Amino acid sequence: MTEFVVAGAGLGGSLMAALLGRAGHRVTVLERRADPRTGLVEAGRSINLAISERGLHALARLGLTDAILRIATPLHGRMIHPVSGPLAFQAYGRKGQSINSISRASLNQVLLDAAEQSGAVRMQFGRRCTELDLEAGAVVSVDAVTGQAPERHPGVVLGADGAYSAVRGQLQRRERYDFSQDYLGHGYKELYIPAGPGGAHRLDPNALHIWPRGGYMMMAMANVDGSFTVTLYLGFDGPDSFSRLVTPEAVEQFFEREFPDARALIPELAGTFLGNPTGSLVTIRSRPWHIGGKVALLGDACHAIVPFFGQGANAAFEDCLALEGALGRHPADLARAFGEYEAERCPNADAIADLALGNFLEMRDRVASPWFRFEKRVQALVHRLFPRWFIPLYTMISFTRIPYAEARRRARVQTRVVRGVLILVAVAAIAAVWQLIR
Repeated sequence: MTEFVVAGAGLGGSLMAALLGRAGHRVTVLERRADPRTGLVEAGRSINLAISERGLHALARLGLTDAILRIATPLHGRMIHPVSGPLAFQAYGRKGQSINSISRASLNQVLLDAAEQSGAVRMQFGRRCTELDLEAGAVVSVDAVTGQAPERHPGVVLGADGAYSAVRGQLQRRERYDFSQDYLGHGYKELYIPAGPGGAHRLDPNALHIWPRGGYMMMAMANVDGSFTVTLYLGFDGPDSFSRLVTPEAVEQFFEREFPDARALIPELAGTFLGNPTGSLVTIRSRPWHIGGKVALLGDACHAIVPFFGQGANAAFEDCLALEGALGRHPADLARAFGEYEAERCPNADAIADLALGNFLEMRDRVASPWFRFEKRVQALVHRLFPRWFIPLYTMISFTRIPYAEARRRARVQTRVVRGVLILVAVAAIAAVWQLIR
């Protein structure tokens, strides 16, 4: 069996380690941070995850589906909060279809336990990767705090160390390595709605709550303890931006004006807002994802995406399954296995990156539009009438395992057809009215 070194013990790295360990491979996992199971989790950067069909399928490979669903909250649709007026609910799909809100830390802890329980995985926390030896097949790590105590870890290297991957950073030094990173002009800030009396949720727990404000937005996802994780997505600069909200008075006035119903639910708003860090949102694309049979990348290390389609973890988990499958088909030829994995996943990574960026515009600007809601209702009706021919994009992404690139292609065709039908219906209606009033 092969010896692997996995850089990164986040979601993708821990799942990949668990899959490899259960297949009988020896695995060393190196993680810069402390073990999250000790409770030492970085505050203010824990955007809740939305685990859907793709992620659940991967978790089922480890028999973890039930364990994860017990600590997740099902979300059946979006709840739109205007500045004033009634709320509007938009279902995600057919009755019974839901995505699952779960804290990143909770999911990570379950996956770390699963990896260790395989008996073939050794975790080393507090270790920062500093050097990649492609010729010999090894990485060098140092103590993450002191920068001392270097250790050499031989094996096939899998870089699962996130958007700012140290492993990918080493690969970028090679000639003909393509890399791009594109930051949104928006950042994010984490806030918190505590549980009500008796641990009750103070908003509908089974909806993704969105406050769209045109140009920026806020959202909230329920936790099983009755609380909500709230995330504000706001520009770094401009009239309504993080650069302007630097005093308690400015924060309070902004929330009273733009999010009055949420403001009443967030205690110590100004202190939390000013104390928590402001996160950046980046899309990363890179090529190639592997070098021969020595090293390969997965998840955010090779294709980080913004969180607005709820697919970051789901896409990373699909990477793990694709890589596991390729290794199973070619156990004696890792270069071929890595090549097949990259060829399968690259087009899909590009597709979901584009879709996630597009969904940001939809969530912040379009979901409150009457025309948008009408178009979505038409799509739902056509889907009920022709379920095999027409599947809404959101349904394909969240409730099927149709490859992302294929889902995007089909959605473009379907959108043209539906809009064409709507135009014909509108023209026919106008013609009928014209005949009546002539």
